[in-house]
Amino acid sequence: MSVKSVVVIGAGFAGISAATSLASKGYKVQVVEKNSMAGGRARKFKEKGFTFDMGPSWYWMPDVFDRYFESFNKSTSDFYDLIRLDPSYKVVFGEDDEIDLPSNYDELKALFESIESGSSKKLDDFLKEAEYKYQVGINRLVYKPSLSVFEFVDLKLLVDMVRMEIFNSIYSHVRKFFKHEKLIKLMEFPILFLGATAEKTPALYSLMNYADIVLGTWYPQGGMHKIIEGMVSLAEEKGVEFIYNEPVKSLKYDSGKVIGVVTENNEYDVDSVVAACDYHHFDQQILSAEYRNYSLSYWDNRTMAPSSLIFYLGVDKKLDRLEHHNLFFDEDFTLHAEEIYEDPKWPSNPLFYVCVSSKTDHSAAPEGMENVFVLVPVAPDLNDDEETREQYYALIMKRLEKLTNQNITDHVIYKKSYAHNNFIEDYNAFKGNAYGLANTLRQTAILKPSLKNKRLKNLYYTGQLTVPGPGVPPSLISGQVVAEQVAKQLK
Repeated sequence: MSVKSVVVIGAGFAGISAATSLASKGYKVQVVEKNSMAGGRARKFKEKGFTFDMGPSWYWMPDVFDRYFESFNKSTSDFYDLIRLDPSYKVVFGEDDEIDLPSNYDELKALFESIESGSSKKLDDFLKEAEYKYQVGINRLVYKPSLSVFEFVDLKLLVDMVRMEIFNSIYSHVRKFFKHEKLIKLMEFPILFLGATAEKTPALYSLMNYADIVLGTWYPQGGMHKIIEGMVSLAEEKGVEFIYNEPVKSLKYDSGKVIGVVTENNEYDVDSVVAACDYHHFDQQILSAEYRNYSLSYWDNRTMAPSSLIFYLGVDKKLDRLEHHNLFFDEDFTLHAEEIYEDPKWPSNPLFYVCVSSKTDHSAAPEGMENVFVLVPVAPDLNDDEETREQYYALIMKRLEKLTNQNITDHVIYKKSYAHNNFIEDYNAFKGNAYGLANTLRQTAILKPSLKNKRLKNLYYTGQLTVPGPGVPPSLISGQVVAEQVAKQLK
């Protein structure tokens, strides 16, 4: 009997995860990728001695990465070295008003207590609930394919889901425990990228606070792309073939199945296909109309997570008053969230994030210099032009210099910007989004776009626009979940 073949379209976290899982089950797997390297949004580039991770920069939920590699009898340490950051990150509230979040929990509790009396005990209580949500959510719910409501008809699971406060908001949940505005901002910050205001985000996502505070913030030496390099190495060890610079143009069909994947350069015969590229683009542009899962109006009515305006900067001196991760909350958190989610526009006075990976990793920049990554969360589907980018560069750099009391602009020797148009060009990203589909109640589990095509029995989807959702750990899990469904179909 011949070995059955699977083509995975897209070499991001989800695509590599799916490919490796299928290859380990004995299938012939090829990954076709439109770009020149693996990684998707987690690609890297080098310029003038600086090495930049292009997208993800936070290593949270280390247990998910551990579980992934352990499923292949490997460990993360076989591929990269992890460092727990201390402080986890810096938060800047204004001029000479900043705090460093220590990785040590007792020190963190002391910090909370210094800001609000009684809050250290409240933090214990908050995190006890958050841990429960994390254990149920990450260990049980996210590994379900969400193809049927019956997957969730389990008395214990239903009780768990009620306890996880799916119908309560993170806004009200946080305020049950904390009153001081600084502490509220700290606890709400992880949901800024989930795709809705705190008032519309389920309290379930306090599990992100558990990931942040208890599991910690880590960094793989050499950069986030080291994870991709490790995953590709493992995939190739399992027999996966990666084919780069190979954008997919169409599919061939027969008797309710996909029988071929047609690219610019080749044609691949298949027994099954996994679309690990942008779901909307694949659904609307690659598939023939009669095989699409959803209508154009369906997609237009989805709530998207934010896009990003990013600046990659090479600075020819060492910088003061900045840690590896830095959050600038010196402006109105609520207004910025509204200008992303409620009234989409370029933000008036945005919050922003700065990563200086060279504080931890000396290979990221030449000696005596800094690698600086500046990110502004913005609404998707905005008019993106060079003039607007430059306007925000000037605005952000002026605030950054004022808040850190140093000249940075005159020392920038390399600069590159990246926003909506680049996300569309590089990833066919729907509306130029950076983070996928928003994690709202109406877009959770079976209410997300399905991981299986409704009309073609051997076509599946994985990644941040389907279950379990956006982010690096969920994408890893998404690939594993879809691989199980493909394997069932192929048997």
